[in-house]
Amino acid sequence: MATLSAMKGESNVETDDIQKQGFDLGVFVGDLAFEDDASSDDLSLEGLKEELEECKNDGVVANILAKGTKLREYAKGVENNVRQVELDSIQDYIKESENLVSLHDQIRDCDSILSQMETLLSGFQAEIGSISSEIKSLQEKSMDMGLKLKNRKAAELKLTSFVGDIIVSPRMVDIIVDGEVNDEYLRTLEILSKKLKFVEVDLMVKNSKALKDVQPELEKLRQKAVSKVFEFVVQKLYALRKPKTNIQILQQSVLLKYKYVIQFLKEHSKEIYNEVRAAYIDTMNKVLSAHFRAYIQALEKLQLDIATASDLIGVETRSAGLFMRGREPLKNRSAIFALGDRINILKEIDQPALIPHIAEAGSLKYPYEVLFRSLHKLLMDTATSEYLFCDNFFGEESIFYEIFSGPFAVIDEHFNSILPNCFDAIGIMLMIRIVHQHQLIMSRRRIPCLDSYLDKVNIELWPRFKMVFDMHLNSLRNANVKTLWEDDVHPHYVVRRYAEFTASLLHLNVEYGDGQLELNLERLRLAVDDLLIKLAKAFPKIKLQTVFLINNYDMTIAVLKEAGTEGGKMQLQFEELLKSNTAIFVEELLLEHFGVLIRFVKTRAYPSFFMSAEDMNSGSENAITVADVEPLVKDFASRWKAAIEIMHKDVITSFSNFLCGMEILRAALTQLLLYYTRLTDSIKRVAGGTQLNKDLVSLSSIMYEIKKYSRTF
Repeated sequence: MATLSAMKGESNVETDDIQKQGFDLGVFVGDLAFEDDASSDDLSLEGLKEELEECKNDGVVANILAKGTKLREYAKGVENNVRQVELDSIQDYIKESENLVSLHDQIRDCDSILSQMETLLSGFQAEIGSISSEIKSLQEKSMDMGLKLKNRKAAELKLTSFVGDIIVSPRMVDIIVDGEVNDEYLRTLEILSKKLKFVEVDLMVKNSKALKDVQPELEKLRQKAVSKVFEFVVQKLYALRKPKTNIQILQQSVLLKYKYVIQFLKEHSKEIYNEVRAAYIDTMNKVLSAHFRAYIQALEKLQLDIATASDLIGVETRSAGLFMRGREPLKNRSAIFALGDRINILKEIDQPALIPHIAEAGSLKYPYEVLFRSLHKLLMDTATSEYLFCDNFFGEESIFYEIFSGPFAVIDEHFNSILPNCFDAIGIMLMIRIVHQHQLIMSRRRIPCLDSYLDKVNIELWPRFKMVFDMHLNSLRNANVKTLWEDDVHPHYVVRRYAEFTASLLHLNVEYGDGQLELNLERLRLAVDDLLIKLAKAFPKIKLQTVFLINNYDMTIAVLKEAGTEGGKMQLQFEELLKSNTAIFVEELLLEHFGVLIRFVKTRAYPSFFMSAEDMNSGSENAITVADVEPLVKDFASRWKAAIEIMHKDVITSFSNFLCGMEILRAALTQLLLYYTRLTDSIKRVAGGTQLNKDLVSLSSIMYEIKKYSRTF
């Protein structure tokens, strides 16, 4: 520090001396002179224009260029200015020399202090590095200990699980050996099942020493559990055989509650499970077979016979065995061909099955299709319940088919005895529709167990229906016209049977559109039409023949309309026949009362309209005279009203349907008006015909009379 002070003192003395003597910067620097650049003349001026263009915005350059100052002189001035600024800067630096010396000392002191701090921080760094190494070592030890702990926990968990799966507790032994089969027993069975599966599946367990001690005990428990649950299930199966036992309630409330025992037997004793399965199948087969057999026997007492082999459309009534049916009510006879209220069976398709003893107590009798629906309703409900139970209890759908082989056989035996003796075609068709509805019901239930059975029943019903239908068809084709004919133009009972029978089948086919049935009905229509024509020909007069046909066609159409089949193809065919025969009757009726007038109009007045070309060529063309038409005019004027009254009475007595008769009368009167109009037109063309005007009946009078009769209906 003494040295530093001495240096400071010397520096101050020198500074004072310099200030006293004055400081001349030129002594050190000398004169600064700028010599001309000898090579300046050789400089290239290329690019000068561009540089000047760039510097034109500079104020100094612009001023120089504006004043025309020489560059050399200006450069000297700039150099002198720079030299002066440099000298001034040095002078300022000398004036601040003390401050600079002081700043130097401070920097040196700071450097010493920073050196000490560096030494101290280096020591800290070494200590921190040592601590980091220790922390890293501790972290590695911690991770190692954590891994060991995790492994020990995993080993403990596996060991605990192993011990829990393989150990047999005294409590479990007591329940399996001495306990009753209840909810607790089922839970214990599940635990035993898990242990048995555990020792059978895991390979490590099979090689363990613990298994050698536990396995004999587990086997004893398995055998005891199998024996106990077998006895328990067999007892419950015996309960199913007791009379008046509600099987569904016992299945749902008891057996399903203990369905795990079946699963236990299936998994741990296949032989015993097969015995239980066989015992259940045998029990239910016998029980259900007995139930259905008893139900069928009870239903047979309620059966109402509708038709026999002789109850056919074309069979003559007097030979139909009335004495054999003397006790049968007449209303049941009408059900042979007419559907009537029997259609209600399809509307009540899902109603409960009949209870035989209640119906028997009420002395009720039913057509077979009612019993058929009731039997199959019971079958569907029983099969649905049993199918769901077997699937839930045993987990096997095939058990159902083994159980129901017996009930199916009982029903088939009954059906095979009934069907060959069934001659009720409407009843058979109703049964076909019932089977279809039952198939839809089972489909909605999503229960497929009766699909094959219902298909088989349907296949059996159709051939029987076809056979009975053909019997009706052949009865019409082979009908004896002599025995069937009656001297009566009103609708024939055979045709009424046909109409009711056809309307019934059409009604039952509305929602099904069975083409085969429609084809058979067309064959039946042709047969009855042929029979009708044969019966009509037995009448001596064409008029009576036509009346007979009209009455039968009209009745048939009315029956078809009542059955709700209006607009059907068959109805249209009968309407065409009715229309054509009505036209024939109208002509016959008019010819009967106005034959001379009509023949004159057809042959003389308007031959071209009524006669063919051959008839016109063969006939002679004679001019009409007053003498020809005068008798006709006077005859018509004298009796036309009386004739119309007779026609009216004739129509009323001839036709069963009053509306149809009045329609025919109106058609006849209209046709009569047409003939008379043509007669009056022809008279106008006759020379001297005006003299007959006084005898002509005015068309308005005839129109009035027609309207008078039209008002009667």
